[in-house]
Amino acid sequence: MSNARFIIRHSTFSIPPSPPLVMGILNVTPDSFSDGGDYFTRDAAVAHALNMIAEGADIIDIGGESTRPGAEPTPAEEQMRRAIPVILAIRMRNSDIAISIDTRAAAVARAAVDAGADIINDVSALRDDPDMADVVAASGAAVVLMHRRGTSRDMQDGGGPHYDDVIAEITAFLQQRRDFAAGRGIDRSRIILDPGLGFGKRVEHNLTILRHLDRLVALEQPVLVGASRKRFLGSVLGVDEPKQRLAGSLTCAVFAALAGAAILRVHDVRATVDAVQLCSAVHGE
Repeated sequence: MSNARFIIRHSTFSIPPSPPLVMGILNVTPDSFSDGGDYFTRDAAVAHALNMIAEGADIIDIGGESTRPGAEPTPAEEQMRRAIPVILAIRMRNSDIAISIDTRAAAVARAAVDAGADIINDVSALRDDPDMADVVAASGAAVVLMHRRGTSRDMQDGGGPHYDDVIAEITAFLQQRRDFAAGRGIDRSRIILDPGLGFGKRVEHNLTILRHLDRLVALEQPVLVGASRKRFLGSVLGVDEPKQRLAGSLTCAVFAALAGAAILRVHDVRATVDAVQLCSAVHGE
């Protein structure tokens, strides 16, 4: 067991925590791949967040921009209009829950932290906005650095990119981005790594990442895994409707937990919490 630790909000966790933390997804967008439009109003979004907290979520991840394959960028002003009132309303009702903002835009991240967010989840790993690293460092928030080949608009063109060694390439990228972040004043105890399942990967790449997740865990940074309802699950299982991919999502969650993932980013909180708690119980942890 590693002696490494990571910090979110006011809590310190071992790497990996047992069971892993569960991050509930809250898309306040009209066009996300799985639930776009379901929680587009503030009241619906807040109600869903409170329900996920009641189901056992440790973190609520709020996004005002869809990053699904083919998605167009959303202006920062629109992201803030969608997400900031939701963050404020959740924080008014719950002072303890960790809140994450899913954004590539420094202005959105700054406003979200001011409203009560604790984590900045940047799918570009601080590459898309030159001010993002400084915002993270000044805020003291945790940051998720994700691997992505290409952009949301083009990352799956032609079925996805080529890798000579997908694990080696993702590991090298995440090490480089971690070191970049640390060099910009972000404490390593607040850096979380995400291999980016479904972001510029073919089906076989996603399966290889899960199969060799232990190589990313060996970096002794918390690893976030977001397999929930992803298209590669549908390809393997023959399930077109994202909301019908629960069995595949739970299987990946348990697989990731056993491999040492620290955070599971999911749509179905209660089922995931139950699955990983049972997994920990079987292991006697």
